[in-house]
Amino acid sequence: MENKKILIVDDDENICELLRLYLEKDGFTTLVAHDGGAALHSAQINNPDLVLLDIMMPVLDGWQVCREIRKNSNVPIIMLTAKGETFDKVLGLELGADDYITKPFDSKEVVARIKAVLRRISDSDKAANVREVRYDNLRINITNYELEVAGEQIDTPPKELELIYHLASNPNRVYTRDQLLDEVWGFDYYGDSRTVDVHVKRLREKLEDVSDKWSLKTVWGVGYKFEVK
Repeated sequence: MENKKILIVDDDENICELLRLYLEKDGFTTLVAHDGGAALHSAQINNPDLVLLDIMMPVLDGWQVCREIRKNSNVPIIMLTAKGETFDKVLGLELGADDYITKPFDSKEVVARIKAVLRRISDSDKAANVREVRYDNLRINITNYELEVAGEQIDTPPKELELIYHLASNPNRVYTRDQLLDEVWGFDYYGDSRTVDVHVKRLREKLEDVSDKWSLKTVWGVGYKFEVK
């Protein structure tokens, strides 16, 4: 994980300093921003490997920053929120965040979650062969994290792409939400089944009416499957 750049965004300087110390102790390079405007500027010029993003901040809030970053980058984003309501978690995921951590948090847990996200991406990058699945009007490349729909490359957050790749690699197999949380998010993820629903909803928006030869199906009372006709 050495030399990976983490952008820490929080208006609480004490939280930033604590996270900076823990991350640098583990060999990360850190960048710090205390408001949404500075966060966007830093993300654009420094190209971090992951962003830790607080919600309530001056200039631009975390929702706005997440939305702006997602317009031109798929960098992993972990939201830091003092609010525990499901609505906040779902909204963050809908805007393209990869994970969320609720304050107050244990700094060691934050570091572990960061490592888990970066490890998944690193493992994909190290794959000896290009891992790709193709269907009518659909190409999913998990090595380069590319989703191509009807010949057009679609910007897709990493977790969405991993989810559709997992389903499409096992056509017609039904997965429960808990299975998908375990197999796609991994044991390091602390979440609930709504997370899967949000990602499936976002994927359907990208894949709707693309082909009549396959579809992302809900199996009521069970979970989801990538159905090939």
